[in-house]
Amino acid sequence: MKKIPWLHIVLFIATFLSTLVVGALQIQPVENITGDLSNILKGLPFSLTLMLILLCHELSHYIASKKHHVQATLPYFIPAPTLIGTMGAFIKMKSPITTRTALIDIGASGPIAGFIVSLTATLIGLPLSQVIVTKGIKGSLALGDSLLFSLLSRLTLGEIPASYDVLLHPIAFAGWIGFFVTALNLIPVGQLDGGHVAYAILGEKHIHISRILVFILIIFGVFLWEGWIVWAILLLVLGLRHPPVLYWETPLDDSRRFIGWITALIFIITFIPVPFKALP
Repeated sequence: MKKIPWLHIVLFIATFLSTLVVGALQIQPVENITGDLSNILKGLPFSLTLMLILLCHELSHYIASKKHHVQATLPYFIPAPTLIGTMGAFIKMKSPITTRTALIDIGASGPIAGFIVSLTATLIGLPLSQVIVTKGIKGSLALGDSLLFSLLSRLTLGEIPASYDVLLHPIAFAGWIGFFVTALNLIPVGQLDGGHVAYAILGEKHIHISRILVFILIIFGVFLWEGWIVWAILLLVLGLRHPPVLYWETPLDDSRRFIGWITALIFIITFIPVPFKALP
């Protein structure tokens, strides 16, 4: 008889509740929630969308791991008192990855699945969003745009005039977060998803890419957004080298190399140089 994965279930429920509260606070003041707890249900569009994005990302890793007979845990969700109510989710590999094909499949499956759900959420949420005046609003944060999000916003809402910005619908905001998380995971450094893909294609040359990109992140942190310095330090602590696969000599087929190029394209169009900025 299989054990019930209580820890995974409790973390999932806790993360659902934390994102539900954050989603509710996006559209109403805190006193509305404390005065009437039923108002917390207004956070469902954001919470369900974001949880679906994270769940599809991690379950795709899990399914790909099972396909290649790599032992992996169920997803661990991380509730946290942050802007989005969570620190994301992850699975743990409990056995070595055997081939480069397995490494590509496991590394690329999560970001691709998360990207597809994030794209769907953005396409649903942007038409429900509003263009608002930002002139005179001080101390607020504005979200940066990736190439893809900027294109979709212009196609859906038109050209945004100066002193105006888009107030994202909670579903669109979850899609924006999904793009951001996808880009973070696809940075081809260390053992990130992008690192898995890059190592499968480049082998030991991957370490040079890791070092260059961490240096670039530090430069971005100095001149664009301080958070990149934190991310660079975290990557250095986790390690820039990728552990070898057991059977490196097994070649990659053209379809796996194509998937590698697809993940590189997704990284480019979802990367946000300045994710958050203060309104002038």
